[in-house]
Amino acid sequence: MVEQLLIQDDCFYVPDANQLVTEDDTLLDNFASEKQQRLLVGSSYSSLKNQIFLASANIGIYYADSKPPIVPDVFLSLDVQVPANWWEKQNRCYMMWKFGKPPEVVIELVSNKEGNELDEKLKIYERMRVSYYIVYDPSKQLGDKELYVYELRGTRFFETSNTWLEQVNLGVTLWDGQFEGRQDTWLRWCYQDGTVLPTGDERAQDAEVRAQDALVRAQALAQKLREMGIDPDTL
Repeated sequence: MVEQLLIQDDCFYVPDANQLVTEDDTLLDNFASEKQQRLLVGSSYSSLKNQIFLASANIGIYYADSKPPIVPDVFLSLDVQVPANWWEKQNRCYMMWKFGKPPEVVIELVSNKEGNELDEKLKIYERMRVSYYIVYDPSKQLGDKELYVYELRGTRFFETSNTWLEQVNLGVTLWDGQFEGRQDTWLRWCYQDGTVLPTGDERAQDAEVRAQDALVRAQALAQKLREMGIDPDTL
């Protein structure tokens, strides 16, 4: 899983976290990508409450000693959690030798042609043994498609048209709608039937609509009882 640089003198070698750059405070992103990242991460935490997982955006992943981290726009890693003391140096980013596995899903959002999403980054994620690599290119900077999905088969990535990610029991879909006041086409997690994972705000709005519907039905029933000569307040 982790490259041979982590094995030294027939023993597992764990790099010194104090010598690693866990954050550099130089991140520069755009409005659309930042909002898209928040949608993917936020909806996972609002909807997958009974699962153990880690979803994050713009967090460095160290996959081999003596190599710089790669920083995906979004990743999802199952059956792991951020350690309780996340301010400790060794807990500030995703070190594969510490978590014991790569993320299952990595997502890159394309806003220009400088990210090497279909070249260098693809090869790194392939070497990391990421199960699914997804590239969302809304402005078609890289070709004539908006969405690229790669699935790891053995040791190689293969592009697929299947957007259901069997190994994580989730899918991805392009969804036209409004998020935080912005109408656009968004990349979203979905269930197998295509229903998107709702955000916390969407869950609250849905609950409010159901409550209003229940109130209307109750009022209609009360009126019907009164027409029959029955006082609903006495029932």
